[in-house]
Amino acid sequence: IRPFNLGKTVNTRELGPEDIDRLVTVKGLMLRASSIIPNVKKAFFQCLVCDQTVTSEVDRGRITEPTKCPRQECGALNSMSLIHNRGEYADKQVCRMQEMPESIPDGQTPQSISLVCHDDLVDVCKPGDRLEITAVFRGVPVRVNPRQRTIKALYRTYLDVVHIKKTDRRRLTVDDDIANQDGRKPAYQSGDEIEVQSEDMIAKIQEISRLPNLYETLARSVAPSIFEHDDIKKGVLLQMFGGTNKTFQKAGSPRYRGDINVLLVGDPGTSKSQILTYVHKIAPRGVYTSGKGSSAVGLTAYVTRDPDTRQLVLESGALVLSDGGICCIDEFDKMSDATRSVLHEVMEQQTVSVAKAGIITTLNARTSLLAAANPIHSQFDLLYLVLDIVNEQSDRRLARHILSLYIEDAPETGGTQVIPIDTLTSYISYARNHCHPVLSEDASATLIQCYLDLRKLGGGKQITATTRQLESMVRLSEARAKLRLSNTVEKEDVEEASRLIREGLKESAMDPRTGLLDMDLLTTGQGSYDRGHLEDMRKELLNLLNATDKATLRWADVLAEFNAQSSVGISEEQFSRALAELEQQQYVKVSGRRGLRVIKKLT
Repeated sequence: IRPFNLGKTVNTRELGPEDIDRLVTVKGLMLRASSIIPNVKKAFFQCLVCDQTVTSEVDRGRITEPTKCPRQECGALNSMSLIHNRGEYADKQVCRMQEMPESIPDGQTPQSISLVCHDDLVDVCKPGDRLEITAVFRGVPVRVNPRQRTIKALYRTYLDVVHIKKTDRRRLTVDDDIANQDGRKPAYQSGDEIEVQSEDMIAKIQEISRLPNLYETLARSVAPSIFEHDDIKKGVLLQMFGGTNKTFQKAGSPRYRGDINVLLVGDPGTSKSQILTYVHKIAPRGVYTSGKGSSAVGLTAYVTRDPDTRQLVLESGALVLSDGGICCIDEFDKMSDATRSVLHEVMEQQTVSVAKAGIITTLNARTSLLAAANPIHSQFDLLYLVLDIVNEQSDRRLARHILSLYIEDAPETGGTQVIPIDTLTSYISYARNHCHPVLSEDASATLIQCYLDLRKLGGGKQITATTRQLESMVRLSEARAKLRLSNTVEKEDVEEASRLIREGLKESAMDPRTGLLDMDLLTTGQGSYDRGHLEDMRKELLNLLNATDKATLRWADVLAEFNAQSSVGISEEQFSRALAELEQQQYVKVSGRRGLRVIKKLT
């Protein structure tokens, strides 16, 4: 018998002594799961004197060992020996569950409790799953010493699981048909915190998908309290829908990710963190973290010692826990380089490789990354520059918008129609589960043309797009097709994806001196114009040094003479960079500090 749906759900921290040996329902987040442990169901004993056998049932983990041989002719005391290979065993697994992040009281740390699963409940859930557990709350005494029978007054508690309900449909890893092939009801259930499978909700979702201005309506519904930033909202909206993961059948073909990564870069006070917080609330599965408070192992996976078995176990970090969802990272630029470098594998291969403390494995991290800061990374599909520009007209509209929030709680940019957050979450979940769009012939031709147009924006000299931008366009096009609940990517989907990428690049990769796009500004922080200018300075500086007979020159004198000969003066920083190039090529050597610096010619 596996009861569930008790009606009342209690929190982990609310369980007390009065609940021991009672049936309770607890919601929580799975942290870790042990390997499968063989658990004795029926013990087999044999007499060492007369070979008489007897079986003993196990009651709550305790085996009643016979004190003497049951055969009357023998009756030998303490002669019964346990025969391991003739007993009956069942699968057992010990898991650790933490209370839900949203149910933790302010200012307190999350509490966790052990779960003991048996038989068909083993390996049903994995770390990161949100669960609703129906279990018996147990308390067992703790021995002072494993070799002594003396026990402490303190009891250790755990949950003896009888039923598991998953609250996210997309995380189900066990096939219902396999678990139900013997005719019994499965011991676990898949569900959703917001039931998207109900007929009323599906009818409502289909009705929304037929709206004439669906794309604009859904974009307005994303964080309606945030003023403008329409393209950013559209990009984040497409990220939540996601593209389609593809693995081609040809031998050696790699797996192409469908998850979209978005980076928001800009001035403080431009609502970047608010957008991250909003996405974290409605994303089906995700983790919110700050760059300064995150370490490399905290994002990927770390090795810890299990308090019960004292063995080393692997615990999942933020990126692995948000597998299948969105990981929001704020203050991305405050993150250390070592921490940020672990994201490269996650963003491209969508895995986390671990080799530490004798544990060598690869974990799935199929997550979309939404970050806010100003670093330099090329793995992001969309990069938005969020600037705070002084403009009286836009400032007046922003002030009116903020005041409307206080007065009427109805933002101006919300428009006439805004979809409620619950319905929007259900719509996104339904689209991700039921729509798997493929490219049409027309869309493929448009995709090639848009990519070629993007390559031409640099005037033939600068790199304006790479194959990464082409793959980004494919992912965004698929996401926009999902938004329409369509299984085919159309021409207008590709055009909108191309527009979003082009607008993002115009803001972040536009060289202010030439007015052309240059991807090197994103990847190296230096455009082709700056590199050419630096090369010209290096040549002129080398000619100046070769023109003099002195082997050693003062740094300040060379800078003054260089500026005197040049029509356009250069700064000390530019001069230092040109000298560093010459020093790297072993033409000169710079020694000394500040005003005492000297330049020594090596050739």
